[in-house]
Amino acid sequence: LVVLELDREVMQLLKNENNVIAAHCYNTRGAAYLDFGLFTEDELNTFFGNNVNQVSVNVLPTQTYYSFYCGPVKLDLKFTSPLILDNLDLLGSPINYITYTVTSTDNRPHDVQIFFSATPEWVVNSLDQEIETEYYQSDGFSFLKTGTKEQNILGAAGDNIRIDWGYFYLGNKQTPNNWMSFGQKKEMRSSFVQSGVLPDAPKTKVASRLDNEMVELAFVENLGAVGTHKKVEGHLLIGYDDIKSIQYFGTNLDPYWKNKHENIESAFALAEKEYPKTMKLCEDWDYRIMEDSRTAGGQQYAEICAMSYRQSIAAHKLVLGPKGQLFFFSKENNSNGSIGTVDVTYPSIPLFLLYNTDIAKAMLEFIFEYCESGKWNKPFAPHDIGTYPLANGQTYIDDMPVEESGNMVIMTAAICKMENSANYAKKHWEILTKWAEYLIKEGLDPKDQLCTEDFAGYMPHNTNLSAKAIMAIACYGLMAEMLEMPNAGKYKQIAKNMMVEWEKLANDGDHYRLAFDQPNTWSQKYNFVWENVLNLNVVPQSVLGKEVEFYLKQQNEYGLPLDNRYSWSRVGEIIWCATFDQTGKSFTDFVIPVWKFINETPTRVPIGDWYETKNAQAYFGARSVVGGVFIKSLDHYLKNRDSISK
Repeated sequence: LVVLELDREVMQLLKNENNVIAAHCYNTRGAAYLDFGLFTEDELNTFFGNNVNQVSVNVLPTQTYYSFYCGPVKLDLKFTSPLILDNLDLLGSPINYITYTVTSTDNRPHDVQIFFSATPEWVVNSLDQEIETEYYQSDGFSFLKTGTKEQNILGAAGDNIRIDWGYFYLGNKQTPNNWMSFGQKKEMRSSFVQSGVLPDAPKTKVASRLDNEMVELAFVENLGAVGTHKKVEGHLLIGYDDIKSIQYFGTNLDPYWKNKHENIESAFALAEKEYPKTMKLCEDWDYRIMEDSRTAGGQQYAEICAMSYRQSIAAHKLVLGPKGQLFFFSKENNSNGSIGTVDVTYPSIPLFLLYNTDIAKAMLEFIFEYCESGKWNKPFAPHDIGTYPLANGQTYIDDMPVEESGNMVIMTAAICKMENSANYAKKHWEILTKWAEYLIKEGLDPKDQLCTEDFAGYMPHNTNLSAKAIMAIACYGLMAEMLEMPNAGKYKQIAKNMMVEWEKLANDGDHYRLAFDQPNTWSQKYNFVWENVLNLNVVPQSVLGKEVEFYLKQQNEYGLPLDNRYSWSRVGEIIWCATFDQTGKSFTDFVIPVWKFINETPTRVPIGDWYETKNAQAYFGARSVVGGVFIKSLDHYLKNRDSISK
């Protein structure tokens, strides 16, 4: 923030109303925001006042920026999660950063202290659990550490259950101007308000329960006199050591970061040492993703991608398997708590295909191992590999045969397409063939099966599920072609023949049906998106064009419903349907209502991927599936990768 006093000559030019002011900004990076205006001195003093006023927030893929007016100073906060997909050490890091910058706004110096606090709510599932908190120092660092006394490692599984093992840490380098302590919340805040300091931390572990009185872990830094337009900056680190992350068929697996660090203190030390480097990497990564998505789909689309990025990645855990395999396990949040759900991986896969196919493989590899080991012996792919964090075999009661088999074949083909090599498919060719043969037999007109929208219940003759089977068989043919197999053309022809039948059975005039036996119905056919993304040449463009034209007439204020039965929809699937249009003429027409939903929803959760298109009420939240919004960026990349590479 810059406050400038107008020259007397300029003020004499001002009129009582209808003044026109202009500003020029030279911006070398993009993704910036300029706001300016006129204030009288009285208005300026009233505006700053004694209260804290949030004046801006900017969400980028790995960082969120806030700005506040705090009396006569401006506070800028930056929350950084260094989830850079092509850097596994940062992707798996247990450390996040909080950066604060303070500036005087009234041409006078001000004494400023920063108070930051966290509570042991980080480490409990319920407030009646007993926790222990301690303060200690190690190698020039101060730490506040808290965790449950019981430490029942990997002892709970399911949805709507919070981790209650491991330890939360607040850490920072020791300096004469900062200190840490913990105690009862009222005591900590009262001490700071009255004196600007904290009471001394106890010298031993302290046991307590949060349902009695909330404990607070606090950090204070005295920034001293912050002068005229002089920025004073600091940062602190927070981290979580979950000790063991995942149980994989009876073996408890470490988090990925323990591959290089003996303890959390080592991880903190490296994170602090590399703070400048990491901030630069995150800034560059944010710029890359925003430019990729803006080029592919425009500004509103880029903002949707920015909002989705961290959420999609954070709903996973990066570990190494018993044989050193890279695994990236998802949790099916807000649904049933499954781990590694195939139809959760599938809608999220565009993000990971685009920025690191090794991570995409790490989302499939444990499913392949599960099936190839003989632990799963059905002719179709499983739904999941357990209930998070216990990956010991499928726990979902029902199967989704066409859904999951189609998902696995399509995702494998997409990896091969991105890598210009089918070596990954060759590694798993036997099981892929088994699934493809099942889809040929059962996929055209699916029986009474669940699909990924299982909240809508069973439905036979599902046209969108049939579309998935057709795409998967075409993808199998694509991989066979890449492997130069003599029967490769057979599968592409089977897919084309199925598509001819599909169009006859699903045709309902100016659109295609929800189910083959239900006239006067409609649904999103988002599974057809792979036709153009992977250049399969199976689905006529007239089919996609007809659907797009019809969809545009069915939209509500906040987006396109999934089908005619309800007004709800899903964020990623709308973007997939929008990507049908290769001309780009209607893409923004689908994007703007989704962007509006994300900005206006009254539901205070991370992006609710299942939501009402009439009132913006969200049902699901904090789910990895929102990575699917990157499908347009993926499509743009594959269409232009030769020129992009140059």
